[in-house]
Amino acid sequence: MQASDTITHLPQVTEPRNPGMDLNMDWVMSARANTSAIERRAASLPGRRSVKKEYQAAWLCRAVSCIDLTTLAGDDTGGRVARLCAKARQPVRGDILQALDMTGLTVGAVCVYHDMVAPARAALTGSGIPVAAVSTGFPAGLSPFHLRVAEIGESVKAGAEEIDIVISRRHVLTGNWQALYDEMRAFRTACGDAHVKAILATGELGTLRNVARASLVCMMAGADFIKTSTGKEGVNATLPVTLVMLRAIRAYHARTGFRVGYKPAGGISKAKDALVYLSMIKEELGDRWLRPDLFRFGASSLLGDIERQLEHHVTGGYSAKWRHPVG
Repeated sequence: MQASDTITHLPQVTEPRNPGMDLNMDWVMSARANTSAIERRAASLPGRRSVKKEYQAAWLCRAVSCIDLTTLAGDDTGGRVARLCAKARQPVRGDILQALDMTGLTVGAVCVYHDMVAPARAALTGSGIPVAAVSTGFPAGLSPFHLRVAEIGESVKAGAEEIDIVISRRHVLTGNWQALYDEMRAFRTACGDAHVKAILATGELGTLRNVARASLVCMMAGADFIKTSTGKEGVNATLPVTLVMLRAIRAYHARTGFRVGYKPAGGISKAKDALVYLSMIKEELGDRWLRPDLFRFGASSLLGDIERQLEHHVTGGYSAKWRHPVG
């Protein structure tokens, strides 16, 4: 069976979209985070969970299918994006995929700035790989509100099927949950049929309790995914933050019946780290979330290390990093 027969991308393929709900302040304010217990649980996972040999190769292929292959540089060009999209279509060298019986494996999406949406769309024609655009004044989210909403509309018009928005951190830091809800709701409406990933910038939210509450508010406002970071903060995705966000997703699903996706971003560059995140997803949310319609890695350098590990599994030897270019 080819990978393309089993992998789905956009959430609407298999899951009803999260429509959101009215802001429930009692639920939001009841959210707590036991920091010491969370840190102990997160620290224990890398040492307790490991997979080897063909099982590790299978898990790494799943990780590849969940990568949002990303370029967010000021010197991005159409040529660079085209090269990235070629890598998205065939993220692992052909002979390795053939040996693993994974012909047809692709990444989850390609993520770019608005100006690169059209080149990415052209390069991905016929692939089934969606284009995600960062929006709303990424990464700081401090441009005028009407311009942030308009930016979403322009990216959707250009063909982006997923929009990664950034929230206003000040709403979280000041406890203005109604303002955060209203902002997120407006962003969701502006996205229309495009799916929206809410970037919490967790490294700038101060406490894990704030992360829990912001996660709930964004889901109540209709977020299809909640995402840790822009990748531009001093602290990006971490296991403690991931645990808090996954448990918020689990609580939301238990109460509403709607599944919301999760995306850690920034600082995940090693295959072994990807395996730890997948293990946590499996333990906290179950196998259903181990698919690209509900889980993504915001990463690019991660792919190179995974490809090296898969080559080692097939050939028994490691190759130089430069033999596995990303873009």
